[in-house]
Amino acid sequence: MQKLIYILDDEKEIRKTLRVILEDEDYTVEDFSNGKSLMKALSKERPSLVLLDVWVGKEDGLTILDECKKLYPSLPIVMISGHGTIELAVNATKKGAVDFLEKPLSIEKVIQTIETSIEKTKESDFPKFQLDVDEILGESPSITRVKFAVFQAAETNARVFIYGENGTGKELTARSIHLNSKRKGEPYIEFNCASFPEENMEQELFGSELVSQSETQDVKIGKWEQAQNGTLFLDEICDLSLSLQSKVLKAILDQKIERVGGKESISVDVRIIAATNSNVEEAIREGKFREDLFYALNVIPLELPPLRERNQDIALLAEFYLKKSISENQLPNKTIDRDGLDTLTSHFWPGNVRELANIIERLSILVPGETIRAKDVKEALHGFKKANEMVARGDLKHAKEEFERQYIIKTLQICEGNVTRTSKALGIERTHLYRKLRSLNISVDQLIEG
Repeated sequence: MQKLIYILDDEKEIRKTLRVILEDEDYTVEDFSNGKSLMKALSKERPSLVLLDVWVGKEDGLTILDECKKLYPSLPIVMISGHGTIELAVNATKKGAVDFLEKPLSIEKVIQTIETSIEKTKESDFPKFQLDVDEILGESPSITRVKFAVFQAAETNARVFIYGENGTGKELTARSIHLNSKRKGEPYIEFNCASFPEENMEQELFGSELVSQSETQDVKIGKWEQAQNGTLFLDEICDLSLSLQSKVLKAILDQKIERVGGKESISVDVRIIAATNSNVEEAIREGKFREDLFYALNVIPLELPPLRERNQDIALLAEFYLKKSISENQLPNKTIDRDGLDTLTSHFWPGNVRELANIIERLSILVPGETIRAKDVKEALHGFKKANEMVARGDLKHAKEEFERQYIIKTLQICEGNVTRTSKALGIERTHLYRKLRSLNISVDQLIEG
């Protein structure tokens, strides 16, 4: 069965050219010169996709986009324009457009965009759902799938295991599950399993009842108990020692904990959400992670897509982080032009959303003037070139390590070698940063001297 494409453009030659191209690709095509005729046709039949000009004579294409979406919320609509800007692309994306094409149109780009948009829309058809609190930015099919999984998980008390590379938003996703659940009015506690020395980990997690030198009992409430009736997020779960994994499993199964030095069990009602960026199956094979704990945690698995698999969200994310940086740093307003946005979109993003946020902040601070251009973006991304080259060769493991090394070095330089400020900027504990510096062979002293 042939796919039906509707074209709305007030330029007759554009409509004619697109019709010839698409009919040669075995599409059925109907074209329209005004919004009224398009809406009349839509009331009778749903096409596979609509190509919609931003301005149709004096008609606003974004208004027509709204009307189309009222009829068919999941209908893929691709906007076309001769005056593309990031603001226009962002507004179109917010209103539901799946992509944005600039005139003069590239035949290859048009065909590729149509094929991809139709395929992605098929994958993104979900039952209608609404999150009470939606902090996850993006409208791509892959991120919509994540939001739907959050919605499903929030309806239950089941344990959730979140998988994803660094910078994909595991903490944000865990918090979103809590904020949309019946436990939203109760505590939400985060515990990074890589943040504390081994000897302190159990006390931090389960608390302690230790007798001091003055023979008074010193009681400390651990993270698990702090989360009573709420949610405990165990980040980097694969970094737990095997002995502590055993105690975590027992607490999950028994719904009871024991403080270090304590003699009584304490009943707990806590929802557990765990996360990792490690290969869990490999960790189990190597004997570093308990298989029974994996099964206990993996009731609802939730995999977060890397940014390179959700390119159409980059415009939304770039606008959000640009506005955020301008506000936080009290900077004059700036915009990113279309070429700059294209450069951002074509980057591999080994550091995912976290890398994008830092690049945008760097651009907002360092670029003079009101417009961020492609050359500015390329210069900001230059520090990650070596990692990208290794990824292109398929050496993903070393590329990730190199990116992480460059990323930490750049952040240290920005923070003038101050480890405390750097750890805050990176969003990790200072002790965890020190371990990273050692493992990646980074010398703070040499950086400062250099």
